Amino acid sequence: MALRKLVAGNWKMHGTAADLGEVAAVSLAAETAGCDIALCLPATLIERAVRAAPGFAIGGQDCHAADKGAHTGDVSVAMLKDAGASLTIVGHSERREAHGESNADVRVKAESALRQGFGVILCIGESLEVRNQGQAVATVAQQLDDSLPQVNDTSRLAIAYEPIWAIGTGLIPSTAEIAEMHGALRERLVSAFGEAGTDIRILYGGSVKGSNAAEIFAIPDVDGALVGGASLTAADFLPIVEAAAH
Repeated sequence: MALRKLVAGNWKMHGTAADLGEVAAVSLAAETAGCDIALCLPATLIERAVRAAPGFAIGGQDCHAADKGAHTGDVSVAMLKDAGASLTIVGHSERREAHGESNADVRVKAESALRQGFGVILCIGESLEVRNQGQAVATVAQQLDDSLPQVNDTSRLAIAYEPIWAIGTGLIPSTAEIAEMHGALRERLVSAFGEAGTDIRILYGGSVKGSNAAEIFAIPDVDGALVGGASLTAADFLPIVEAAAH
C-alpha cells in the first residue's frame, strides 16, 4: 500500500515577519489536503508561524544533539519544541558541505530528536562528480547506512534524497535514476529496520516544482518531496501539494 505523502518546505535562510502570510496561506490549504504538509522555517520565525497557523506542522532546519550547553549559536531540540516546532531537518547537504557535518554528526542529531518525540527528515545525496563516475547509488546508500539513527521507533523518521547537483539548479535526474535510487534506499531501510523500513517515507528533493511534481510522485518509493525555493510562496508550493494528493 502506498504511503501517505509528505510535502515539506525548506525556507533555508529566507523569511521575516513580512512572509508569515505565506505560512498562513499554506496552513489553510493543509486543512483539506490529501497529504501531510510541513514548513521548515528559520528559527526566528517558528514561534510566530505556529501562532499564525495553529495545528500546522512547523519545523526547524537543523538541531544540536545536546539538550543544552556551551554551544554558541546552536539550537537544541528542546528549544525548537518550546517554540512550537514538531520536526526538524538534519544532514542537509548545505550543512554537510558548508559546516563540515559528518554522517556521525547527522546520526546523533537524528537520534536526539527522535528520542524526544520529534519528527526527523534526514537528508542524503551525491555530488555531480560522484554521479558522473557511476557511483551515485553506492555512495548514497553508504551515506544512509552511516547516518541512520540507532533507534527502535522509526515512525517519525523520513529520508530525503537530494542530489546535490539538482538543488536550486533546475536540473533533475531522470525518472529511471530517481526510481533506481529510491529502490536502493528502500532496500537499505528494510535491511536496517526490517518490516518497519517499508513504512519510512523517502522524499525526493532538488528542483521540485508544480510542473514536474506529478511525474516525480508517480515514481515507486517516492513518498513526497523536500522543496526549497518553490516553498517560499504558497502560489508555488501549493501546486506541489496538490500533485501529491492525487
